[in-house]
Amino acid sequence: MDFGLVLQTDPPASQVVSLMKRAERNGFRYGWTFDSAVLWQEPFVIYSQILANTQRLHVGPMVTNPGTRTWEVTASTFATLNDMYGNRTVCGIGRGDSAMRVAGRAPNTLARLGAAIDVIRDLAEGREAQVDGNPIRIPWIKDGKLPVWMAAYGPKALALAGEKADGFILQLADPYLTEWMIRAVRDAAAAAGRDPDSITICVAAPAYVGDDLDHARDQCRWFGGMVGNHVADLVSRYGEHSSMVPEELTEYVKSRQGYDYSHHGRAGNPSADFVPDEIVDRFCLLGRVEAHIEKLRALQALGVDQFALYAMHDARESTIDAYGSGIIPALG
Repeated sequence: MDFGLVLQTDPPASQVVSLMKRAERNGFRYGWTFDSAVLWQEPFVIYSQILANTQRLHVGPMVTNPGTRTWEVTASTFATLNDMYGNRTVCGIGRGDSAMRVAGRAPNTLARLGAAIDVIRDLAEGREAQVDGNPIRIPWIKDGKLPVWMAAYGPKALALAGEKADGFILQLADPYLTEWMIRAVRDAAAAAGRDPDSITICVAAPAYVGDDLDHARDQCRWFGGMVGNHVADLVSRYGEHSSMVPEELTEYVKSRQGYDYSHHGRAGNPSADFVPDEIVDRFCLLGRVEAHIEKLRALQALGVDQFALYAMHDARESTIDAYGSGIIPALG
């Protein structure tokens, strides 16, 4: 199993770079960041510094979207980083939550997302693609490589990931829901004539190593609120008791009362007060090293190829180090 570190690009950028260097020293192979231009600093600028200060780390957004930047700009940016530092980038992409809504726009449609996946990959790897009806090819790209991994929760999005994406990003670590969603992605891949096992499966969730479970839960409760944004969209689309979406995912958002993006992804987020301890325990990895290893082995048995650790809490360094000393070696 591979491991990734997920951070917000809060200033100073030097701290983000330092934590990514620490992650690589501890055996992490991927460095991910949020991508929301209003809330945080521009990640692609910071990726250049991360890549310059590491040797093996692959970097990318978790996740970008097809609406914030034009597709040829996204492709050219990835390709430039790859040309400078070797093919060490991955494009995590989704419909867009905070990046779009904070700017007053609705998340992108799945149709637009599906088209963007193809175009961004083709352009970044040096092939011609249609952009707004015009054939475009970036002429300077040689031997470009850009895997595109798609974030998804709902049935139609999971199907799209199976049909088009090189990887699937699931932002929660509940084994029951993970198994259900991986099956949906792989079934869609098979139906599209693809090899289901060719799709990389990445589970992303907060991890907090320590003995004080109450404190760990409070530090990671924000994640249930973030996931709740997407779940609320599913409920509005499919209904509260739809057979297309498991109640294990939708039940907890019934008491959700809106969301303030100024606290997005942060410990102490008041918009996450509705999230019960049970959901925090199911969606995150908390407790002693042994508890993390046990849950990660269960996820690995379901086909998870990478665990990406969100570290937006008060124990970033110690959790990274604990993974490096006791958890990553056990899952290698």
